Amino acid sequence: MSKTAVPAGTGQVPAQPTHSQIPSAAVGFKARRRRPGMYALAIALIAAGGGGGFLAFQATGERTPVLAVAKSVEAGDVIKDSDLIEAQVQLDPALKPVLAAEREKVVGKRASVALTPGALLTQGQVTTRTLVKPGERLVGIGLKTSQMPASRLSPGDKILVVSTPANGQIAGEKTGEDAAPQQIAARVVRVGERQQTTGEQVVDVAVPSQFGPALAAQSATGNVALVVDGPGAS
Repeated sequence: MSKTAVPAGTGQVPAQPTHSQIPSAAVGFKARRRRPGMYALAIALIAAGGGGGFLAFQATGERTPVLAVAKSVEAGDVIKDSDLIEAQVQLDPALKPVLAAEREKVVGKRASVALTPGALLTQGQVTTRTLVKPGERLVGIGLKTSQMPASRLSPGDKILVVSTPANGQIAGEKTGEDAAPQQIAARVVRVGERQQTTGEQVVDVAVPSQFGPALAAQSATGNVALVVDGPGAS
């Protein structure tokens, strides 16, 4: 760096460099030395933000033990301990799952709807009531493929149980006072699994109490068929 000579004896003092003539590196260095608190504040903010993110992660990642379905349970069936399994999930306010701690309160009650394996068990799927109402009787009817519609029946479906004539009997003819009516309104309560050997499937239906015994006797002969009511049918 060149220096400007000042004549001796002139009494002039060498001019000091202006701020604009000071190298930028030197200015930056001085600025950094003058503001050490800014760095401390920045570090504190980063730490606070990181801590908040960690707490948020913990909150969103929290799991709660609830009950899920391990085996298929038909509507109306009693729920057994082996039908349930514990799962760890994040609770959603829109759902009302049954907590794992309430397992003993659920076992022994009935399923109000069909329960599917792998699904969470919710409060509305468990009931203490049977699906047979007061004044009704439950009748199991064994049916072959030709005695029922191909469409799948579900609990709650309204149907007609129709008496079919036996061999040599005229349609509509009754054999006695205790004979089942030609048709009777019923409601599906449970649909059993089809037997591989016989192809028969048992359907439990709820009927008015006065028709229960006669319908059971008629269904034992195999001379019945099911007709599914359409929407709005009574």
